Amino acid sequence: MTIRVLIADDQMMVREGFSVLLNAMPGIEVVGEAVNGREAVAKVRELAPDVVLMDIRMPELNGIEATREIVAADGAARVLVLTTFDLDEYVYQALRAGASGFLLKDASARQLADGVRVVAEGEALLAPSVTKRLISEFAKMSDTPRRAAQTAGAAYGELTERETEVLVLIAQGLSNAEIAERLVVAESTIKTHVSRILVKLGLRDRTQAAVFAYEARLVVPG
Repeated sequence: MTIRVLIADDQMMVREGFSVLLNAMPGIEVVGEAVNGREAVAKVRELAPDVVLMDIRMPELNGIEATREIVAADGAARVLVLTTFDLDEYVYQALRAGASGFLLKDASARQLADGVRVVAEGEALLAPSVTKRLISEFAKMSDTPRRAAQTAGAAYGELTERETEVLVLIAQGLSNAEIAERLVVAESTIKTHVSRILVKLGLRDRTQAAVFAYEARLVVPG
């Protein structure tokens, strides 16, 4: 199946460049572009893309608020945040708003296409080293994680010991296959654990599970 992509960025050169790169990739089609967050929300309703490439800093409605509206209104569309810096504190806010991952704007054509495919399949696009630094930097500038920790901690008490262990490994950036290898179980077993974790915690995907684990202090960023 072809992955339908919407590109939301206020810079024309970025939109056109990504469109050319993605349309040249097999199984990916750019179905529309948006110049601001408000237009992105409207075009998601109109075009029903599978993946939205979302810039954070845009006029009228920024990428964080646009992501929040898109996730709330359409459970099918996955948001992949575009950023210039891997330590941008706004990326963390976008992940909390429901984005499925983030990608640097200087990514190669292959990295861009792979990123789109990963989030389209419902996986999280979170490089372990970058994710830890990102959340660590954000934690230094805001007490949001500390305020959320008590609530999150109470919620993860519903998880079994093995589910908690899997959640920690998700937050460390491991894939299902890597978690299965670490715990010496079948990958299908890990998929079942992940599904139960998401249901019990009321989370949308692995990305939100990773953020939750940090906020609950199950994982301490270094």
